[in-house]
Amino acid sequence: MKHTPFNYQNHVREEWVDYNGHMNDAAYAKLFSLAVDAFIDYIGLDAEARGRYAYTIFTLETHLCYLKEAHQDEQTGIEVQLLDDDAKRLHVFFTMKNSGGEVLATSEQMLMGMDVEQGRPAPFPTAIASEIERLRQAHEHLEAPKQMGRRIGIKR
Repeated sequence: MKHTPFNYQNHVREEWVDYNGHMNDAAYAKLFSLAVDAFIDYIGLDAEARGRYAYTIFTLETHLCYLKEAHQDEQTGIEVQLLDDDAKRLHVFFTMKNSGGEVLATSEQMLMGMDVEQGRPAPFPTAIASEIERLRQAHEHLEAPKQMGRRIGIKR
């Protein structure tokens, strides 16, 4: 089965622009959060499936890198690379680009599958695990992103 690669499209809204004349740091996080929601749908956990499986995905950790300014009305596209996964977690890397293909920001994230009824981490439902396996096979040959695994600190 052939799938279209994940790409979340949006644009910089006026209310996201700050006193510096470009998109505010919180708006980058907002865009990445919207992309996570779209990605969850993409792997088969849309609203209907979340209800049917009583299952959802939470974000455990996020590392954002701001690489280029984005301005009002600028188009954005966010792609994803699956870096690693296990029975209930996804280590993913989102890259935000402008319409010219320039990288604006990246967001490395750890996502956790959750059983809604028990309020606890739980393995992905079988159909979702199959989609994750398909994604892993499509991404396992990709090079690790430059910003992956970064930590914050002042280099001395």
